[in-house]
Amino acid sequence: MLARGTGVLQRGRAVAAITTYTLESTAAIVRAAERLGKPVLLSAGASSYGAVGREPLAAAALAAAHGARVPVGVHLDHCRDAEEIDACLALGYSSVMIDGSQLEFEANVALTRTVVERAHAAGAWVEAELGALSGDEDSSGAAAAGDMTDPAQAAEFAERTGVDALAVAVGNVHGFTPEPVRLDLVRLRAIAEVCPAPLVLHGASGLPRADLVGAVAAGVVKVNVNAELRRAYIAALQADVGDDVRKLQGLAIEAMAAVAAEKIVLLAGRS
Repeated sequence: MLARGTGVLQRGRAVAAITTYTLESTAAIVRAAERLGKPVLLSAGASSYGAVGREPLAAAALAAAHGARVPVGVHLDHCRDAEEIDACLALGYSSVMIDGSQLEFEANVALTRTVVERAHAAGAWVEAELGALSGDEDSSGAAAAGDMTDPAQAAEFAERTGVDALAVAVGNVHGFTPEPVRLDLVRLRAIAEVCPAPLVLHGASGLPRADLVGAVAAGVVKVNVNAELRRAYIAALQADVGDDVRKLQGLAIEAMAAVAAEKIVLLAGRS
């Protein structure tokens, strides 16, 4: 079933927002969620559309969500283009992320408030970002933590925009990095104490299990997952199955489903 509204965002647990690039990854993510009886978000965003196009990828994600036996949201990730947000809302996305983190604070507030008004009118919830998150969500490489989110500024931002969820920078970076990344959980707890919007963690790939569990305990309700599924997908495609495409697809789906299930269980906590 397509998950509409913010019901998938509950304090004390985090929903996994897993990036999909293909029909195989969409199937794997939903399969994992159904096996566990847990909600999940299919993150089908601007950076995913390159090879197959927005409408086909979105149509597959939305069809899978509607046919699922568990709540599945379809989420637009890291979008900086208001027109693309409107297009995805028209397609039926259940949530969108407007990323104005590269803007000055007041410009980010203004842009986010505009998107919140339009998305809420369409029945979708909105995520925004405050703070500098480095790295590339579609590939791994060298990246260092950027400017961290200020708790007081996060509280002001959420109050002025009415945003439904806020992605923060607390030492996290996109993708795998050569050196281990650790979260500033003290800062994260300080943000959660004053910010009325539930928090989102990007760049969770490769983080120690204790940091992820600690982030959820501190108030994170959504965690983005991407790089680990990409690696599982690419590794599965190396299998020697002759010219049996269906077998290769099956191997890739199961490999990704195993990774997705591990993340869904870890983030769901005791719920």
